[in-house]
Amino acid sequence: MSQFDITKLPKGSKGFMHDWGSDQRAFKGVPWGKAMMWIFLLSDTFIFSCFLISLMTARASTVVPWPYPSEVFGLTVFGTSVPLLLIAIMTFVLITSSGTMAIAVKYGYEKNRKLCGWFLLATAIGGLTFVGMQAFEWSKLIFHDGVRPWGNPFGAEQFGAFFFMVTGFHGTHVSIGVIFLFIFARKVFRGDFDTGRRGYFTSMKSDYEAIEILGLYWHFVDLVWVFIFAFFYLW
Repeated sequence: MSQFDITKLPKGSKGFMHDWGSDQRAFKGVPWGKAMMWIFLLSDTFIFSCFLISLMTARASTVVPWPYPSEVFGLTVFGTSVPLLLIAIMTFVLITSSGTMAIAVKYGYEKNRKLCGWFLLATAIGGLTFVGMQAFEWSKLIFHDGVRPWGNPFGAEQFGAFFFMVTGFHGTHVSIGVIFLFIFARKVFRGDFDTGRRGYFTSMKSDYEAIEILGLYWHFVDLVWVFIFAFFYLW
């Protein structure tokens, strides 16, 4: 067997483009679906990073006092105001759904169709619960507190714009994930991944690896929420 000679590779930037463009080393053995999901998540990371950096910049530069999250997002329970109660429950539900998603992937690779499907459903219900609580949070701030994208009664006007932009964009990701979780749960219970049945929108066959790819997306959504929770609700 001939030994690989690294001296024959192109130098500098041409060598970098050669390694990645040839698809022989960077993505060798990686399924195309998983590689494309990682590339999508990388691009999404840039978008969320821009949102959070813009939030920190606006908060640091505004001369108007920034609203206190404990005051804005508090709930009154039995006559007592509990700060960030709803946000804490939302975070717990979403992080728990990440655990059920990981278990679903495990049972998927074990071809345990029943348990894989039920844990996918549990993950979808967790995501749906999160979206429902976020809808309640939005309705409370809009109709009860009078928060708008162009202003709010709690302080700096930028607060409303950033709140609806950041949480709305993340909530859209969760909603899309919930839809696919229900679709994949149905496919698992029907045995599509065991028989290699072709998808509805594509003629390509699929297997349980698709659940892992969906899991990558769901874990990413959960991870992004941790940063939103830290920079928006706790800071």
